[in-house]
Amino acid sequence: MYQSDKLREACGVFGVFAPGSDVARLAYFSLYALQHRGQEGAGIVSCDGRVAHVHKGMGLVSQVFNEDNLQALHGHMAIGHTRYSTTGAPRLRNTQPYIVETLDGPLAIAHNGNLINAPQLRRELLERGVGLQTSTDSEVIIHVLAGAGSADWPARIRILMAKAEGAYSLTILTRNAIYGVRDPWGLRPLALGRLDDGRGYVLASESCAFGTINAGLVQEIQPGEIVKLDADGYQIFQGTPPEKPAFCTFEQIYFARPDSTFNGKLVHKVRQKLGRQLAREAPAEADMVMPVPDSGTPHAIGFAQKSGIPYSEGLIKSRYIGRTFIQPTDELRRAGVRMKFNPLPENLAGRRVVLVDDSIVRGNTSGPLVQMLREAGAKEVHVRVACPPIRFPCFMGVDMASQDELIAARQSIAEICEHIGADSLAYLSLDGLMKALKAEEGYCNACFTGDYPFTTAIPLIELQAKEKFAQVWGN
Repeated sequence: MYQSDKLREACGVFGVFAPGSDVARLAYFSLYALQHRGQEGAGIVSCDGRVAHVHKGMGLVSQVFNEDNLQALHGHMAIGHTRYSTTGAPRLRNTQPYIVETLDGPLAIAHNGNLINAPQLRRELLERGVGLQTSTDSEVIIHVLAGAGSADWPARIRILMAKAEGAYSLTILTRNAIYGVRDPWGLRPLALGRLDDGRGYVLASESCAFGTINAGLVQEIQPGEIVKLDADGYQIFQGTPPEKPAFCTFEQIYFARPDSTFNGKLVHKVRQKLGRQLAREAPAEADMVMPVPDSGTPHAIGFAQKSGIPYSEGLIKSRYIGRTFIQPTDELRRAGVRMKFNPLPENLAGRRVVLVDDSIVRGNTSGPLVQMLREAGAKEVHVRVACPPIRFPCFMGVDMASQDELIAARQSIAEICEHIGADSLAYLSLDGLMKALKAEEGYCNACFTGDYPFTTAIPLIELQAKEKFAQVWGN
């Protein structure tokens, strides 16, 4: 199957405590807004203080849920999840939220991120006789919580945080409350919101989820913090001391929706700044600036603003080419880029083009796009990339765990330029990236530098297999 030349994020998470509201419907529309963070599966767990109800399935949010199964999700609180697999295959048993019954009532979790010490935690659980049913690190989290040996849920969460190493933003459902948890490095985002009708509070991976349900942003949860939502409102307390901040740079570059905010800054505006900095560092003699839609659009706007070269569109993206269970023919698979993009020959004919993209990962999209523009009449194609070359794998919740997949790990910029057939190629520098973000530190740039935020003794190369727990299940 055609493999997109984009990084894929792990998941989106949501939580709500709102007596008197249709929490299942609130969860549904919020997950819909977080669909960009995961398209393989979705699920919701609700609770009325006594009994928990769950529905989840494979596919998009709109495919998993309907009026009938939403009406069965009773209660005044709920958590939800949209999944893209980084640990564990895209199968129903790996779809979240996970739920177990404890002596203190139901327990459910939704997880965004990746625990790099999951193999050790998993072995400890198996040695204690805990039966595991999935191939994900997220199931490890729920069993560590369930067996933490305290009736006090904040205490159990602190025990988990002391053991877990890696990236995690969690929403947790118990009998009486919803909890949100962010790892001490702050690798993955988590935000707190308040419903406009005053009935309750919500949690989500991104603030863009709040607008769809008439909620407003209260604040972002900080690294190492726990937030509790219950009948008394919300309470925030420190779960574990924060580490050196390492927010994933790719949330700003690509993962997050442009209408989300991080640290009080609109992502769309941040991406325009990246484009302007890219124009300063890598100018080009050209007649038009165009994006690889849609993720390259704000970067291209910024490039055009700074360079003075007119912005225009040269590619139209089909909004309906996404994940499908119907496999294309071999011929269509090879033409995967053409299934996704169509050129605008009248805009391109005889023109020198700056093609701006957010990133180049595997290099299997840029070449066909350059060729497509030339076939449509472009005289020159100058490719500009709004981040540094990606040379190292990520182990913190991004589906990019093999260095062999990364074209910049194998080839120089000049070689990549020749490989994709561009007239010129330039990337934003790391210094330029940090300058545009107005931050000397506070971000994880490991995929650019190989400098990981963890001191774990686990050889990271052992973590590169996406199906590292598959021996439990066979094929």
